[in-house]
Amino acid sequence: MTEGRNTTNKSKSILTLGTLASLIIVGGVLYQAQKDLPNDSELLSIPEQAVEVFIAPPIVPEATIPEALNESDGANLESSTQSDPLKSLLPELDTSDDFVRERILLMSNKPEINIWLSADDLIRRTASYLDGLSRGVILGKIFPLSSPKSSFATHNDGDVIWLNAGNYDRYNTTVAVIASLDMKSMAQMFHFARPLLESAFLEMGYKPRQMDGILLTALDQVLNTPIIAEPIRLTRDSVAYKYADMSLESLTPLQKQLVRTGPENTQRLQQQALALKNALLDPNGTN
Repeated sequence: MTEGRNTTNKSKSILTLGTLASLIIVGGVLYQAQKDLPNDSELLSIPEQAVEVFIAPPIVPEATIPEALNESDGANLESSTQSDPLKSLLPELDTSDDFVRERILLMSNKPEINIWLSADDLIRRTASYLDGLSRGVILGKIFPLSSPKSSFATHNDGDVIWLNAGNYDRYNTTVAVIASLDMKSMAQMFHFARPLLESAFLEMGYKPRQMDGILLTALDQVLNTPIIAEPIRLTRDSVAYKYADMSLESLTPLQKQLVRTGPENTQRLQQQALALKNALLDPNGTN
């Protein structure tokens, strides 16, 4: 992978242009109850003690995704451009959208892929999206995927609210698009375009090991989602529905959304997540 590493060295000179963005801060909410204080002059005259609030810095996962020993510089993704002598050279981050689109479109013939890739700043959006997924959050405005065409449906059995199993079909199209992507090719794309991703993560203040940790943690968020085959009971707070089972309601927003896609769709997404994780951690196929 000498040529790819030379490209990495060239690309890393670009990384110094990135400015550090502020890290995601885990904030706490302070609650103070003040009820019916006794009418005692001595008690009320005691000066209020200053409370020092400590906000813990975010814990950023770290890991190392190994490089392939015989990196082909995306040869499988370059089948349509084999005659291009510059095929192994990466563009700069600001001009990388066409580069990304061309290679992702080689992996799937689903028309929805074109819609998903119609946004600009794809590498930066991907970095932000993965950062959110690693924390269990879906940043839909950063990288909007296909929205379900039908409305969310429930049914009542007396005072009990149930999630309609028909809701699961609303996500079939999106899941089918993700399932159509070859995860080995996606892992190869990751290694090939790694300098671009490192540049985008560096702009957010992350080091390469943290980028790897964020990606693997995002995959684990999917893999650790429970498969719920039985009917799901809901409660309603104002206009929002919640899971009646607190073990489900306490899941991360990403995992709760996966549960809403249904057991079969969740399993398909987990199969893709596992295939990608294995391809990333074992790029040479030794296991």
